[in-house]
Amino acid sequence: MQWIDVRSDTVTQPTRAMREAMLDAEVGDDVYGDDPTVKALEARAAERLGKAAALFVPSGTFGNQLALFSHCQRGDEVIVGDDCHIVWHEAGAPAVIAGVQLRTVDSIAGVMPTAAIERRIRVGDDIHCPKTGLICIENAHSNGRVIPLGAMRETHALAAAHGVPIHLDGARVFNAATALGVDVQQITALADSVMCCLSKGLAAPVGSILAGETDFIDRARRRRKLMGGGLRQAGVLAAPGLLALDTMALRLGDDHDNARYLAERLAALPGIGLDLAAVEINLVWFTLPPTLDVPALMARLTSAGIKANPPEDGRMRLVTHWQVDRAAVERILQVFADSL
Repeated sequence: MQWIDVRSDTVTQPTRAMREAMLDAEVGDDVYGDDPTVKALEARAAERLGKAAALFVPSGTFGNQLALFSHCQRGDEVIVGDDCHIVWHEAGAPAVIAGVQLRTVDSIAGVMPTAAIERRIRVGDDIHCPKTGLICIENAHSNGRVIPLGAMRETHALAAAHGVPIHLDGARVFNAATALGVDVQQITALADSVMCCLSKGLAAPVGSILAGETDFIDRARRRRKLMGGGLRQAGVLAAPGLLALDTMALRLGDDHDNARYLAERLAALPGIGLDLAAVEINLVWFTLPPTLDVPALMARLTSAGIKANPPEDGRMRLVTHWQVDRAAVERILQVFADSL
């Protein structure tokens, strides 16, 4: 049986071209700065993201936490959305690695209201208060929403007025660009640094990119080593990253189309609660009827060769990616139709 895996877009397998690129990759010791394939990836990533420099890091969480560590001083405060990935799914790392505290904002569909951010920026030099060291935005948001450019521009202008940098958790920033119909640089221009994942929908087996100004990346490179992220013959991992940026980023619209089709069909089933307006990228969130036997549903999915995560806090998520085609979506839908 060939499994259909809709637990996340982190489960993507590398393409045949990626595997061949790994086999043929020219390598060196990246800590010494002499891995040509890593250097090529970093240069290409900086170009694609519209930043002066970039750094190859092991994971998205690593990249986000390295950004906090490189932007902030210990004891600083970081303004973030209450529902963002940094708060919910990075294991409390800001307190451990950067030594910062998080000040959260209730978001509206992933957007932090500008007025709410402004109220949380520390103004003046009161010795009782922490310094506002950073504002973090997530786009695309892990709730499946895309943050409009207008909202990002407002936050960017506010941050600039107060001299506070912005970090963009752009794990799925190419999904956001696809959904907005813009070049990714129109999004990244509104942040001082950006992290993007190569190993989610872009299908590389390992790695993320942290990009920003040259002096910021120089600080981050030293701190990457401190965090244990110094890489050796990493060209075998960087080679598929180049294909992720240049090839896989261009086909994300297919994943969005399949997610939309899946969402529309699910929404038509009895008892499913699903906001179609919230399906903007490749993430489909929905609720199940309260009377549904969830263990039986999960068993049916497994029997049909489908890997899915059970509902969390009453909501279930299915994620499309390059290995989930329209036929796979139909197979998923059949299990839900049978169960309901």
